Amino acid sequence: MNNRQARNFAIGSTAVAALVFIALTIDSHRQFPELTQSQNITPEVTRGKDVWHKYNCINCHTLFGEGAYYAPDLTKIAQHRGEPYLRAYLKDPSQFYDENKHRRLMPTQNLADEEISDLIAFLDWVSKVDNQGWPPRPILVTGSMNIPAAPDAAVSAGDTVTQSEPATNPVALGERLFRTATPACNACHSTIPGANMAGPSLAGVAARAADVIASPDYSGEATDPEAYIRESITHPSAYLVPGAMYSAGGTSFMPATYGESLSEAQIAQLAAYLASFK
Repeated sequence: MNNRQARNFAIGSTAVAALVFIALTIDSHRQFPELTQSQNITPEVTRGKDVWHKYNCINCHTLFGEGAYYAPDLTKIAQHRGEPYLRAYLKDPSQFYDENKHRRLMPTQNLADEEISDLIAFLDWVSKVDNQGWPPRPILVTGSMNIPAAPDAAVSAGDTVTQSEPATNPVALGERLFRTATPACNACHSTIPGANMAGPSLAGVAARAADVIASPDYSGEATDPEAYIRESITHPSAYLVPGAMYSAGGTSFMPATYGESLSEAQIAQLAAYLASFK
């Protein structure tokens, strides 16, 4: 290739690359209104964004994978945890953490009630943006200690579940759902005794369920541990686990969406898995 041919190739390839870049840019801007649901940007959302910047939330947290990576990614926090949890947490983060156990503590910002409402509106809008799967692996919200990986549920419960076990085994399928449901159960719950996270440890939950059902404080409809676990999955406020970090105002902080996002068969599998923790 002589100099003229090399020059023509460079010019041609640059022109093609520029045209592709321009086309992709135009296409991206064309999709922005639909992807971001710009029609849902209310005055509350705008004020919430101002609160986000005012208190420099980005200095610790991330949105859409952009930020400090010091504290959890909050892109989908409104969907994963819900308004009651966010309101109580923003009001007083200290009740969700133990300074003797946790390395990273969120400071109490003394937000006004209106600021909290606006910030929740902003985070709710952010959670509904079609981010097309990005970030692929956000930092999960655990509000907890650093703990070792939980032992296999089969080992804890005494039920041997192996890779070769048929895919129809409800305990094995439930264990998979525990890790893969949206939001994932293990993002907030541990199966290690005493390792309470954003939610209480589920070690021995079947035995505790029997005690709760027998308690005069229980007003749910379950008559056995597995039914109680199923009820807790679909109607988490039916019985409130004691502790300021688990509920507020009679409402559990656990998402109440599993009854819609999981099928009846999946709920039964998840209940079977958790019921194996005697």
